[in-house]
Amino acid sequence: MNTASQRITLLARQRQPVFHTGDLARLWNIQNPNTLYTVLKRYTAKGLLFRIYKGLYSLLPPDKLDPLFLGLKALHSYAYVSTETILIEAGLMMQMTYQYTLISRFSRHFTIGSHAFRSRKLEDKYLFNAAGIIQLNGILKATPERALADLFYFNPRAYVDGIDTVDFKKLNQLQKEIGYQITPKFHAHPA
Repeated sequence: MNTASQRITLLARQRQPVFHTGDLARLWNIQNPNTLYTVLKRYTAKGLLFRIYKGLYSLLPPDKLDPLFLGLKALHSYAYVSTETILIEAGLMMQMTYQYTLISRFSRHFTIGSHAFRSRKLEDKYLFNAAGIIQLNGILKATPERALADLFYFNPRAYVDGIDTVDFKKLNQLQKEIGYQITPKFHAHPA
């Protein structure tokens, strides 16, 4: 078996199909950055790897991967899906957004393929508070209550279509646990 086959076989044995360049350097024991980038360029040209985003490669084509997974991996830091993306899924927001919303240490807009992402920067003391964060299929997501708490943290006057269905007692308990300001039950919305 040649070196390329050995390297790709090693990647295929990993638990996930997406890798940062640093991961690849460690797995393949390549210390010279120029050597690594030459190898990556050759492997992508041969179709052995797919370049997903800056410093992010995959064994699978990008259209075969969950866009939320890709967005979180591209941030290369602790992050979770929240705010509009979760609230639209939960039916609490009806206005469509054409970007996935993530929460992390970075304020950033980026695109991977046809998918747009917005990462909102959250202070570490709130970001690393796991209250209302769940893991589904390897993706960290906010519960609808956490997404609402996050949204009100960023914009206390945010409009939510299904506000009358919100359990404010549960929301306020979560906000208190995270350390956010409490949102009053009769949350005022612009008409």
